Amino acid sequence: MPISSALKYASLTSFLAILIVICGLILPSNLVIPVEGATKADWNPRSFWFSPWGKSGVHKGIDIFAKEGTPVISACSGFVVSADSNGNGGNVVSILGPKWRIHYYAHLKSIKVIVGEFVRQGSEVGTVGTTGNASGKAPHLHYAIITQIPYIWNYRSEKHGFDRMFFLNPHELLIR
Repeated sequence: MPISSALKYASLTSFLAILIVICGLILPSNLVIPVEGATKADWNPRSFWFSPWGKSGVHKGIDIFAKEGTPVISACSGFVVSADSNGNGGNVVSILGPKWRIHYYAHLKSIKVIVGEFVRQGSEVGTVGTTGNASGKAPHLHYAIITQIPYIWNYRSEKHGFDRMFFLNPHELLIR
């Protein structure tokens, strides 16, 4: 490939990459509560970033309490990037949504989606459970929002202060 053609290809590729990033940032992200029938009364609004919190040190999300088996729905439209079981989270689904944010759903009793699947806001992704480190506790969904683009103004010089740039408070972002 001649150098001029390679430069044109590189320029086009760079332009498309930047366009994709910008489109992801401008997509609206009006979130819904990710547990069917839940309201803001079903979680403690002060539990986000509560410390000390088990092995993780701080609570990087909110716990939405509901009856075991209650449908967990996608707070936004997006692509399933993980649908698996891990240690502390138990059965977990992660969805890449608008603004390049990962929506993390943990302690699920069952998983109803597969990796690579596109889900619409309100689609069932699993059911409320007690898997992982929620075993023996009241059934709930641990819901966290992780940004891929750091919010540097959230940085703190305290322990876990660096992590604050990447975790957003779901309580502040849920609309229903």
